[in-house]
Amino acid sequence: MDMKEKIAQIHQLVDNELAQVDSMQALDALRVKVLGKKGELTALLRGMGQLSPEERPQAGQLINEAREALTAQLDARQAKIKARDRQKALMSETIDVTQPVPAPLLGSEHPLTLALNEVVDCFTGMGFEVVEGPEVELDHFNFELLNIPQNHPARDAQDTFYIDDNIVLRTHTSPMQARTMLSRKPPIRIICPGRVYRADEVDATHSPVFHQLEGLVIDEDVTMADLRGTLNAFAERLYGKGITTRFRPSFFPFTEPSAEVDLTCVACHGKGCRVCKGTGWIEVLGCGMVNPKVLEMCGIDSTRYSGFAFGIGLERIAMQRYKVPDMRLLYEGDVRFLSQFK
Repeated sequence: MDMKEKIAQIHQLVDNELAQVDSMQALDALRVKVLGKKGELTALLRGMGQLSPEERPQAGQLINEAREALTAQLDARQAKIKARDRQKALMSETIDVTQPVPAPLLGSEHPLTLALNEVVDCFTGMGFEVVEGPEVELDHFNFELLNIPQNHPARDAQDTFYIDDNIVLRTHTSPMQARTMLSRKPPIRIICPGRVYRADEVDATHSPVFHQLEGLVIDEDVTMADLRGTLNAFAERLYGKGITTRFRPSFFPFTEPSAEVDLTCVACHGKGCRVCKGTGWIEVLGCGMVNPKVLEMCGIDSTRYSGFAFGIGLERIAMQRYKVPDMRLLYEGDVRFLSQFK
């Protein structure tokens, strides 16, 4: 049998088997059978040594032409199989966008986030700027610049988490007030929301980690009347008309004079109820006029400028706003509780 007949037989073999090939695995097996190291066509190439020198050129040409033709034939079949498999995959993965499906479960904003957003909106609407700062704070900013000397009870290790002698977990967001006064000149009107830390026992109204929003205004001729007007506007914006403030004398080292502020009870509007224990008032924040010592330590002329500051506990606002009886509910992550705020 001459070379042409042998090559014709290989072509016939490929044609017959290609008709039955239906997968990439079967096609690869056929490719190896014909063109592999031990394949039919490779065997012809190795047998050329038995041919005469005159026959070898023609035989080599025939084998190379056959290899090219068979390779093209197998590649064409491979492309068809791949296209068919891709189409099958696309059909199986098709999504009917018109088919009704259950609505996905959606989360909701945390009540603390809701309370924070409301309070921030109240003050930004009055022209306050929001500033934020580090939770790990230097003693210099957390205490010293706020007129809290080394011997002050607030420095007691039972109240403050100390990392070392000069670094603490901030006990309030007031350090941002000092940082702001050092970095810019009056007029200043800022609020400082954030997480703070104190060594408190966990119970229904206390936590070692909680949230505050503090405000600061520094300008010429700022008075206690401006402070009260600002807080009255905040109370009405947050709780509605008819909510007013009541100031009670207090003491904070960074304000003088200082006051605790009560709001008209939002549950009974001052008539007296279980929520306000019959008083008609609920304590919500502390405030006062910025101590001149604080202004001077931060490089502000206390003979020209004055200011006021206030601090609001966001947990207390959230608990009053949404009638939450226990602060621990705000931190436990119970989906049954949080899903009520959608």
